[in-house]
Amino acid sequence: MLVVNNLISFTTSGNEKVVERVLWLNKAHDYGYFINIYSTSLPYERNISDVEDGLNKGSIFIVEKDPFRRLINEKDIPEKHLSLRDGSWEIIKDIVKLEPLVYHTTERRKLILKMCEVHKVHESTVIRYLKKYWQRGKTKNALLPDYFLCGGKGKEKKASEVKRGRPRKHGQVTGEGINIDENIKKVFRSAINKHYYSSTEKSLTLTYELMLKEYFSLDSKVKGNVEIPVIKSYGELPSLNQFRYWFEKERDIKKEISQRKGRKNYEQNHRAIIGESTTEALGPGAVYQIDATIGDLYLLSRFNRDWIIGRPVIYSVMDVYSRMIVGLYIGLEGPSWAGAMMALANAASDKVSFCRDFGIEIEKHEWPVAHLPESILADRGELEGSKVEPLINNFGIKVLNTPSYRADLKGIIEQQFRVTNTRTKAFLPGAVKSIKERGDRDYRLEAQLDIYQFTQVIIKCVLYHNNQHYLTNYQREEMMVEDEIESIPIQLWEWGINNKSGKLRHAPEDVVKLNLMPTGKATVTAKGIVYKGLLYGSKQSLKERWFEKARNRGTWKVEISYDPRNMDYIYLRDENGLGFDKCFLLEHQQRYKGKAVEEINYLLEYEKQKERQHKEKTIQSKVDLNTEIEEIVKQAQMETSQKQTDVSSKRSRIGSIRENRAVEKMIQREEEAFELNKVNIENSKVVPFIQSDSNEFMGDAGFDLLLRKQKEALNKKDE
Repeated sequence: MLVVNNLISFTTSGNEKVVERVLWLNKAHDYGYFINIYSTSLPYERNISDVEDGLNKGSIFIVEKDPFRRLINEKDIPEKHLSLRDGSWEIIKDIVKLEPLVYHTTERRKLILKMCEVHKVHESTVIRYLKKYWQRGKTKNALLPDYFLCGGKGKEKKASEVKRGRPRKHGQVTGEGINIDENIKKVFRSAINKHYYSSTEKSLTLTYELMLKEYFSLDSKVKGNVEIPVIKSYGELPSLNQFRYWFEKERDIKKEISQRKGRKNYEQNHRAIIGESTTEALGPGAVYQIDATIGDLYLLSRFNRDWIIGRPVIYSVMDVYSRMIVGLYIGLEGPSWAGAMMALANAASDKVSFCRDFGIEIEKHEWPVAHLPESILADRGELEGSKVEPLINNFGIKVLNTPSYRADLKGIIEQQFRVTNTRTKAFLPGAVKSIKERGDRDYRLEAQLDIYQFTQVIIKCVLYHNNQHYLTNYQREEMMVEDEIESIPIQLWEWGINNKSGKLRHAPEDVVKLNLMPTGKATVTAKGIVYKGLLYGSKQSLKERWFEKARNRGTWKVEISYDPRNMDYIYLRDENGLGFDKCFLLEHQQRYKGKAVEEINYLLEYEKQKERQHKEKTIQSKVDLNTEIEEIVKQAQMETSQKQTDVSSKRSRIGSIRENRAVEKMIQREEEAFELNKVNIENSKVVPFIQSDSNEFMGDAGFDLLLRKQKEALNKKDE
């Protein structure tokens, strides 16, 4: 299906590859306006049927990757760039909204000349802004300057004969210095491998000095009996700062620590631990309405079915023209900006994949919605302030907010909530009861569903609404009646796409999600990338050895985006806004897999609470233990002071340790020995000791030692 902002590609008869962007469509009259995104030409008209015929035959292709689509965080745009963007937008904003008038050559020139007079700019300037806006996706951010392409960030500059940077000055010596080319870098690597990456642990400065002696000497001189190299003049040598810069650029922490301190040291201490609303809309996608409500039932936790976690928050996005529910989000926090953004991201997502995540298999035609609208109508609050700017500037979506206390202006979605609630409430255990009799069981204790199962229920309701529900109050157009279109959302949606002006907007799903997902600050540590108590890793972090750097140099913060419904992944944005790095939950964190952020927060808070309760309980136990230990020691000290004599010298006491230990062991063995089928001692036979294989005192020698010790004890007592 062809929609606004699609990129199409084909090859001309002259073997020239052309990529065009869809700017505007009128399927009822079979024409639309397109623009070559790499040409200097202005928009031109095409027959939609010709393009669709080419798509069917395979001579025309849909381009999935938009070369001009950037992931831009509004907070990271410099003030100068914002000023340039807003200035350009101010000049063309009143022109671009006049579709399709602005695509007619004669009318467009009149509009351009009028803007030139108002803003005192040249005609070519306005044309340049218009081309940039149309070619790059019809968004405000398309007008940002392309400074990110300048400078060759991350690319090495080729060395020339002219010295880069300011002239070198060192005391009275002045010289130009040298550029670092490939030959010099080979010398650097050789010196570092030979002297720095070694068990002698030479400093970097000493490594630099040894390198100068070995690789930058011109001659030699004899001092005494020693031949000393004479190095080149100061201006012909690489500086210590240059040497240090290239060392840091190519530094290998694992190799450095392994070879300087040993591999075992690295593995132990330094490795990573890893009104009638339809009249507002001219067709599908013209206006989406978004709203939230609190679900009328209580849910259980997926971690522990004994935990009641409260009532869910349901976000729905509905197309005003067709009454199709195009987006959905169910969570525990809100109503909030994060919930609204997740519902909008879902509106632009593939629904087959979304339903499969909840164990429901559908065909694409059952929920064929994966687009952004031209405008969104919401309550005041969620879509106000700076948070909404990514929608406006990255996707060109108009955001309309209802006045305070005017929920009636979003009547169709309010009605949909009431219908869904009525349809499901009678079947769901734990549902809120409006009337409660004395003695009735608390309905909260009847909760049986978790958030995953409740989402399954709501998806089923949405599929029924979109494909089966007949809209009794929908005012069909005359042409709908002629075409025998029933007032069922899916039929209204498909008829509107085929017969109304194209208002749906295409944008890559990943781009939409990344711009609308909540953001946060994660911490790079030796154990992984930490966010909300969870640990993550990614290809980039492992490749660039982030965790080793964090352990050896300290932690640092990175900005991430995440999906509150599933914390299995978080996403790191590229600095240039052209991509992202996907971070995966580490293997030992699998108990959090597939869980929503609210469930994880609930579990972590529960565990903290249990830990605090345990600490309170153990305080008294520790006091009891300490007191009992002190009492035992006190008793031992008292018995020792009463029974210990001072007859034996310190030397003899220490010298008798081995004999005393043998006697004590013999007595202890006799007391601890197992005796099976125990009989009265009077009837037992006396069995003599036999000599043990060990070197301990046993048998007759053992008895002699025991008798001697007893006599010594008696003599001491008599004395």
